[in-house]
Amino acid sequence: MPKKDLTQLAYQTLQNGKSIAGLVHKGLSTKLMEMIFPEANPDTQPVSPELLNKLRLSIAELEKVDWQEAEQGLYPKAQLFEAPWAQWAKNYPNIWLDLPSTWIRRRTRSVQDIPLNIDRDNYPDYYLQNFHHQTDGYLSNHSASLYDLQVEILFNGTADVMRRRIIAPLKRGLNKFNDRKPSSIRVLDVATGTGRTLKQVKSAVPEIELLGIDLSNSYLKQANKYLNTKNGEHVQLIRGNAEELPFSSNSLQGVTCVFLLHELPQMARQNVLNECFRVLEPGGVFILADSIQLADSPEFTTVMENFYKFFHEPYYRNYINDDIKTRLNTSGFEGITAQSHFMTRIWSATKSSESC
Repeated sequence: MPKKDLTQLAYQTLQNGKSIAGLVHKGLSTKLMEMIFPEANPDTQPVSPELLNKLRLSIAELEKVDWQEAEQGLYPKAQLFEAPWAQWAKNYPNIWLDLPSTWIRRRTRSVQDIPLNIDRDNYPDYYLQNFHHQTDGYLSNHSASLYDLQVEILFNGTADVMRRRIIAPLKRGLNKFNDRKPSSIRVLDVATGTGRTLKQVKSAVPEIELLGIDLSNSYLKQANKYLNTKNGEHVQLIRGNAEELPFSSNSLQGVTCVFLLHELPQMARQNVLNECFRVLEPGGVFILADSIQLADSPEFTTVMENFYKFFHEPYYRNYINDDIKTRLNTSGFEGITAQSHFMTRIWSATKSSESC
């Protein structure tokens, strides 16, 4: 069998394995919750066999695109297999140990159970809560250590695959600056979290300067361990609020933002987009990745509605009804395109060359 076919088979086997593992974990944990804390079980809608089949087909199409873009050289094929496997294996028992406290929060509707040592004045009010009912919200090392694995389980092993959909439009947008030295190109990842998106971009375009910003010191510590090694180029990581980016206007050539907007109230959502526009150089590219919405993916309405019922996502219901293209236009962006991949929608937009 040709090497190419073996590599593709290995990729498909890996993705199938992650999908099965995610489904098994969610099935077992849900049954256990129903046995121990039945009152914590939310009133969600049943998922029909027809919808399940649509979801499977959507995942298959997503993974097909992922493989094709690696084949085209948009990112190394090695990235398809890259993950902190040893760390995930070590942390997996902690996910089970953490579940009872999650169920108790869901049952008691306790959504502001965050560490007592946190200085609340350093964070906007909307941030000081337990998104997904997770322990400590985004405000502890414990939370940061479990987050990536939790998200991979949630999306049946497709979280990294969905994140990679930003790479192709980002590289296309950065082509405008091909006449410059790659080291002079600066790309910022907004709400970078544990640095998974930055790791992917770094692998795809290693010559450019990458920066990341996030509100959580704990998540930035995790990102630093993941991204910065003694012998490699360091990614600059900054603690800050995406509503007030600490960068000069017109100073960046690219900005990415992955899985942030659905966790923001409307005003903050618009403020973040305005800031992303401000810091971009005219001609710069903005790539936004977030949840699909009702308007673009009505066939997955049940999944979206179940999501905010099962998890604590206080702004998600508003988000899935929001008009992101209009918000991007309001900020000043043009050339807006959008495409959905399974549970993620990718917007690409540019700052006009005539913008001041």
